[in-house]
Amino acid sequence: MTVNFIDLLKREMVPAQGCTEPIAVAYAASVASKELLPDKIINSIDLYLSGNIIKNALGVGIPGTGQVGLNIAAALGAVIAKPEKKLEILQGFDAQQLKQAESLLKEIKIEQKETKEKLYIEVVISGANHKVKVVIAQTHTNVIYIEKDGRALFEKSCDDKDEMGVNRTGLTVENIYRFIETVPFEKISFVLDCVEMNRKVSKEGLKGQYGLKVGNKVNQENSQMFVDPVTLQILSATCAASDARMDGCPLPIMTTAGSGNQGIACSMPVIKMAEIMKVNDDKLARALALSNLMVIHIKEFMGRLSPLCGAAIAGGTGACCAMTYLQGGNLNQINCAIRNMVASLSGMICDGAKKTCALKIATGTNAALLSSTLALNNISATSQDGIIFDDVEDTVHNIEKLVKEGLKQTDQTILSIMLNKKEGGIQHETSC
Repeated sequence: MTVNFIDLLKREMVPAQGCTEPIAVAYAASVASKELLPDKIINSIDLYLSGNIIKNALGVGIPGTGQVGLNIAAALGAVIAKPEKKLEILQGFDAQQLKQAESLLKEIKIEQKETKEKLYIEVVISGANHKVKVVIAQTHTNVIYIEKDGRALFEKSCDDKDEMGVNRTGLTVENIYRFIETVPFEKISFVLDCVEMNRKVSKEGLKGQYGLKVGNKVNQENSQMFVDPVTLQILSATCAASDARMDGCPLPIMTTAGSGNQGIACSMPVIKMAEIMKVNDDKLARALALSNLMVIHIKEFMGRLSPLCGAAIAGGTGACCAMTYLQGGNLNQINCAIRNMVASLSGMICDGAKKTCALKIATGTNAALLSSTLALNNISATSQDGIIFDDVEDTVHNIEKLVKEGLKQTDQTILSIMLNKKEGGIQHETSC
């Protein structure tokens, strides 16, 4: 076993304020703007972005602005110009900075960049006397190139090392399970940082008027006619956090493998179940480490950005494994849980970050509860069922085959539909 699980968790569990794709654009703009100095006036901002970045940023709320999308995120990042804040770049900006950013909106141009990288951000900012280009690729804060006035200031290859910066040899379900069973609590206690952070966003989602109000409405009294109260509590707490995050709540969330919704989906069901079961911090930390590591493992094959829904499939599977573990499940039952989840959700597409992500997280959480229940009774899908293999690692690897071979055109088709909808002038609210 080569992988350092603790380093991997520390690298992949990172706080972020706002959806990570537009915030990564804001971060890139911030890097470029700081390099633009001594110029103080920004004349133009040009964005060249991969389709997945555009897809995941078109409809998502930007914290503290009351607006959605890439333009305001890029403008704010350029105005704030504090790249050291990374994915928390939009934390604490003031009304004057927002006004200044809004004055730049008409100077922003966006083009789709044809690139093999699913995650690619190129920002070019021109001032009165200087022009700066910044490129991010593979991960949300991985700056690979900085250029000022045609001269390279910084450059590194995308192939320098693993895109996540950590050797992942030995990252398997069995090794993850052995690790969380044996690691001393004090070495993984840091994963509990996500508990209050994510719980706070969940509570805000429950009391505020965010998104579709999935978390708020799912736990209404009449809902108990259809689902038991414990399931409703878990669904409500989880979906409320996504409601808030996708609709521009300014509170930070603990992301997992580059996504806040994955962080929500893999942590909140576990946190809520642990609260209901009254488990101690030691057990909760092990469950959360299991959940997050499972997300990281699945995303290795699904891709950092993907045509499939990472929150429901990867996040939901992580939560399913952890909830199975909290209820006394062993390695074999965790394997059962994974097979059940892949059998349930493997076809769910990602059509961008937006308010309805809470619905997909609800589906993933519901599937996690059902799959865990079956797994604890030693029931699972088998190699006779679709893309499932009896070997759980082969089952996880099949997600990569599905993405790379079966869904090659899916991202572009989804983006085309989204862009045509906007160009066709049919951006309207639907009320029932």
